[in-house]
Amino acid sequence: MTTTTATDSRARTATPVLPTGDAHVAFRPLPTGAARITGGTWALRQERNGRDAVRSGHHQLDAAGNFRNLRIAAGDEQGEAVGPVFMDSDVTKWLEAVAWEYGRAPADDLLELQREVTALYARAQAEDGYVDSVQQVRGGGERYTDLKWSHEMYCAGHLYQAAVAQHRATGDTALLDVAVRNADHLVRTFGPGADRTQDIDGHPVVEMGLVELYRETGTRAYLDLAHWFVDARGHGIIERAGGEPTYFSDRVPVREATTVEGHAVRAVYLAAGAVDVAIETGDSELLAASERQFADMMSTKAFITGGLGARWDWEAFGDPYELPTDRGYAETCAAIGGIQWAWRLLLATGRPVYADAIERLLWNAFLAGVSLAGTEYFYVNPLQHRDGAHRDENRSPAHGRRGWFDCACCPPNIMRTFASLDGYLATETDGGLQVHQYATAEVGPVSIETGYPHDGRVVVTVTQDGPLALGLRIPAWSDTTTVTGAGGAASPAPGTLHVVERVWTAGDTIELVFDTTPHRYVADTRIDAARGQVAVERGPLVYAVEQADQQGFTVDDLTVDAHAAITEERRDDLLDGVVTLRVSGHAPATHEQPAWPYRRLDQPGGATHLTDAPTVRDGAGSTTAADVDDATTGLPSGGGSTAVTAVAVPYYAWANRGPAPMRVWLPLEHRA
Repeated sequence: MTTTTATDSRARTATPVLPTGDAHVAFRPLPTGAARITGGTWALRQERNGRDAVRSGHHQLDAAGNFRNLRIAAGDEQGEAVGPVFMDSDVTKWLEAVAWEYGRAPADDLLELQREVTALYARAQAEDGYVDSVQQVRGGGERYTDLKWSHEMYCAGHLYQAAVAQHRATGDTALLDVAVRNADHLVRTFGPGADRTQDIDGHPVVEMGLVELYRETGTRAYLDLAHWFVDARGHGIIERAGGEPTYFSDRVPVREATTVEGHAVRAVYLAAGAVDVAIETGDSELLAASERQFADMMSTKAFITGGLGARWDWEAFGDPYELPTDRGYAETCAAIGGIQWAWRLLLATGRPVYADAIERLLWNAFLAGVSLAGTEYFYVNPLQHRDGAHRDENRSPAHGRRGWFDCACCPPNIMRTFASLDGYLATETDGGLQVHQYATAEVGPVSIETGYPHDGRVVVTVTQDGPLALGLRIPAWSDTTTVTGAGGAASPAPGTLHVVERVWTAGDTIELVFDTTPHRYVADTRIDAARGQVAVERGPLVYAVEQADQQGFTVDDLTVDAHAAITEERRDDLLDGVVTLRVSGHAPATHEQPAWPYRRLDQPGGATHLTDAPTVRDGAGSTTAADVDDATTGLPSGGGSTAVTAVAVPYYAWANRGPAPMRVWLPLEHRA
């Protein structure tokens, strides 16, 4: 392959997944450069990501030692490798972000950074195509001796994704040359046959990378190896090497699994790669298994934000309905992997449920992981932050948002997701365009204007004459939707794709108005951490009550009315412009700390015997029925608390004014 360098300064916005012409898909991504976000919330976040985060990412990687590891491997410097074994993957995720950002907003400095780091990567590569700087420096020539932990093929997978992005967005093949040499090395080393090693990486992602590299180069061996890696899991390879199979998504063969389990990021990356393989090979059994697993995940293992991964221990999914609020993990990288998986399922099946899932994940689980400024991050995203929370280890949200982490997988992952968002807006079919995510944008033959998600009105203008079947996703959360224009009106059902097919004249418009009425949600009774509580949503946004917006009470003490009206207020001066919600409730002015924080309930709704607990009485000195009921449940009542109005903001915006008490699930008042 001959190396070329980019000279075209025209925007070539992202297409991170590009199935081949023979792929088995219902929808196809738009071609590279065919969709561009031009305004609104996503445009602002993309601008900050590109202007500040991506460019400062180079400094962060340099300071953390990632580039030095590569320089040592290349022989440019002497020394010992630093950091986790997967340091190279942070570099390649950042390179992918640089490529998509250059495609979105071409700039000479980005091109220079890309060339500089790509050349360093090429110098570090061994003659036979192997490249993994930490292993090259620390391993003393050893390779693939502990794949369950070494992340060697994990780093390769991210290299392939970055190389494809660089080629599509800039036309440069320099990193693609490195990727092809490394992939050829893997093909010679792993897979079926007596002359190859039957082993798998402990952290999936190479599967996605190999399939995308096949799509870019046409080399069938890359797809075949990805297929083998997917099918090799669940047959004891990692367990025989001393690994715990559940953690590594290796306990059950992929096509037999009914759910996701173990390390959340590993699981969703593997699932996304399996769908890539199914799309390109027509493996309907593998696709059906993936749909089954996704449905079970969303039914039993996803937070209301869409966040994935219940446990800090092993960063794992946990058991069905194990979804703690204050100790929920919901790693930002898991949300990104969930988006990648859902996008591939949407392409494969055309089912709007996957576009709905992408929306929930994007606006809540993903966006919460990065500050409004775009340069500070959360690794984990719990749904509650307690008053007095202790700052312990590096990932704890009690530190507030952080500029980088010792394990820095999330920041460059966020950067590449922002830079490639344009590619997730819409799809196409022969004669059709399907709009799945709403933003002010130019999308193929239409332009979109909207204040979404804070405003439920969307105006779509067709910009070309001719026939077109225009599909518009009707979100599942919108109870009533009106669609007007193009010679008619409709009220399509929630959770559907509404298609308007006709011969259009440039300038024709369609207006959609979604119902953004706020609603309280309750959890399945098996989700113990949320029992007796409600969460509030408006449109696609999950809301949180954060201490910065409250007066005279602490969020930890709040209980809310199950039936009072929720009022809205547009605040353009707050958190980049949001709609706040006001929820009625009660809270004590101060929290009384009892000697023992538990109270005995002798009989339902009856009297109780309390030791060392304050008696709640009415003004005449007698205990009221309402007060007894509240005392026995341990919830504040009118006698021990005052009526308050709690202000809620979108969950994604919390902790932009420092770490402070916050909760998504709000305890209900118990009144007699």
